[in-house]
Amino acid sequence: MTGILLQAAAQSSPDFSFFIMMGAIFAVFYFLVMRPQRKRQQEHEALLKSADKGDEVVTAGGIHGKITGVSDDVLTVEIAALKNGERIRVKVQRTRLESVEKADGDKKPAAKGGEGS
Repeated sequence: MTGILLQAAAQSSPDFSFFIMMGAIFAVFYFLVMRPQRKRQQEHEALLKSADKGDEVVTAGGIHGKITGVSDDVLTVEIAALKNGERIRVKVQRTRLESVEKADGDKKPAAKGGEGS
């Protein structure tokens, strides 16, 4: 009778290789999915904060223009100039930018999957 109890106790002990394998799967998931996504999001936020007057931008809707005014969350973007000298400007939220080309010519695409996506 005691032999049966010992066998049952031996079979119910936790298998540590399962926990090691689950930890390895989580580590791979973290380094291949979670960490790069966080990095892209931080780069996107830095890009949005660095958008300034004179920069060329492309919005999430595909509108190309030049930033003419800056406030906290809203940018004024000039998208066209008419023949009579009038200029067409629209207001765009910072989070809706897809790419920013700095006035010095350094193009920085916004990372996909950030707040605006």
